[in-house]
Amino acid sequence: MDRFVKKEIIYFFYFIFALLLSNCANQLPPGGGAVDLVPPKIENVFPQNGTTNFNKNYIEINFSKFINKLSLPNSIFISPSIDGPFDYDWTNKSVKISFSSKLKQNVTYIVTIGTQLEDYNNHNKMSEAYTFAFSTGNKIDNGVISGKVFSSKPGGISIFAYMIGDSSINPSVQKPNYISQTGEDGKYKLLGLANGIYRVFAVQDESKSFLYNPENDEIGNPQGDVTISKIDSIYTDLNFFMTKYDTVKPRLVKAIMTDAFHVLLVFNKDIDSESINLSNFSLVDSTANKTIKPEYVFKSFSKGTDVILSGNFKIPVKDEVFVFTKSIKAKSGIEYKSDFINLNVSDKPDTTKPIIVYTSPSNGASNVDFVKPKFLFYFNDSFDTVVASKGIAFTDTSGKFILSKIHFIDDASFSISPLVNLKPNNDYMIKIDLSKFSDLNGNKYDSVYQYKFRTINGLDFTGVSGKVINAEQNLNPYLVLESSMEPKTIYKQHLKKNNVFEFDRIQPGKYTLWCFYDSDSSKTYSYGTTFPFHPAEKFWVYPDTLNLRPRWTITDVQFILKK
Repeated sequence: MDRFVKKEIIYFFYFIFALLLSNCANQLPPGGGAVDLVPPKIENVFPQNGTTNFNKNYIEINFSKFINKLSLPNSIFISPSIDGPFDYDWTNKSVKISFSSKLKQNVTYIVTIGTQLEDYNNHNKMSEAYTFAFSTGNKIDNGVISGKVFSSKPGGISIFAYMIGDSSINPSVQKPNYISQTGEDGKYKLLGLANGIYRVFAVQDESKSFLYNPENDEIGNPQGDVTISKIDSIYTDLNFFMTKYDTVKPRLVKAIMTDAFHVLLVFNKDIDSESINLSNFSLVDSTANKTIKPEYVFKSFSKGTDVILSGNFKIPVKDEVFVFTKSIKAKSGIEYKSDFINLNVSDKPDTTKPIIVYTSPSNGASNVDFVKPKFLFYFNDSFDTVVASKGIAFTDTSGKFILSKIHFIDDASFSISPLVNLKPNNDYMIKIDLSKFSDLNGNKYDSVYQYKFRTINGLDFTGVSGKVINAEQNLNPYLVLESSMEPKTIYKQHLKKNNVFEFDRIQPGKYTLWCFYDSDSSKTYSYGTTFPFHPAEKFWVYPDTLNLRPRWTITDVQFILKK
């Protein structure tokens, strides 16, 4: 064969090979142009929604775009669950999902493709969950439960529904009978439910195990169980607030004697201020067989896990010493009793002078409320509070003293509150004589710290008023106005007997208004418990965000509580 003909044949095969490669390759985004932000959708499914007497052992789903194949297994939920692994057979934008076990007879199956499903090119996620139902019998169960999850990130939260039988429900060990998922707006629907009584939870199922893990997952407990029947097959507005329960008890993890006068205690979590008292701590010198009590105790401002003991301990460095705590409570409320840890003794001298490390509001603030303001001061060391109280003076710019109340939070911090209203748009000063703030070793500054601030003019406040319809006064209703800012500003009030409300002197911004029945009279919303089960308190959220502008009050808000 002519060598030129051979060369043309070789080029031809190269061309065919390259063409085959391009057809087999994954879809790639085109170069240049606008970024694709369109979420994928479900074009059609097999079997169609509502199919009865289904006798196949697979389903098919056709998508609008090429899909990231790895995102599908964690995004598909089938209720009731089907035993065994699934086989995924992809063809372009379609997938055939085959089951390794047979479907049960006379059962309605609900298939949900959740919002974690994403496209291949730009990882756009589904904007809302897609659900379809089919039955292996001659009828489709038509029970429906719907609602919304209220959370900072409401999308992709799993909805676990359990049909209540003779046994108690524990979502940590029992997988749900029915599963769905919230859309990006937090809304969800459970479809195809058989008649019965259901307990439904919202779970941030981080491990995708269809089980609630208290150590990792947030959960929303329902306000009660739901009954689905022939007469009443639809239940709406089963809504949830999410919370994370603390299951880890506070423990001492480290004790360091930073100098001869101070012991730093490090806990595994933030400690509640109520636990920071002298009666809770002691040092035991096992070598000398004696107990040593600290003279002061305070919480570190910079780290909520740190507590400092102060005292003229006079412990020989060779002695073996332990720190004991009687009862320590975390901020979450969980408690641990009778903890102890070894302490390495130090005779290093203390030469550090007490100094203010934090104030609230900040020094020089110009927007302080003139009605019932509160000022916080935190030091880096303890001091004699009786002596220190004599070194604090609250005055206006003319030097006139302002009658005030001083409260020592612990042995290294205090708050000061005027007992009279201040004047709007006016300057004030709090003088702190640091010579009165001496530590146990006599370290102190011989100077005066000047804290200055200016009150707000009072004209930029906003407000909102209206009426709550259908509120039952015997159920102790509370109203909450919560800003969308971080950290959130929250205003709360008990609803008046005539169900009329008014929030005034509100900082401008966007707010959510919600109401709850304070069944335990705690004045705070209670999330209930999962196991043993206790329902969350009932709540309702006003459907619109309130944009509260300066110098403008929104009136006549009609907040309807759906029964």
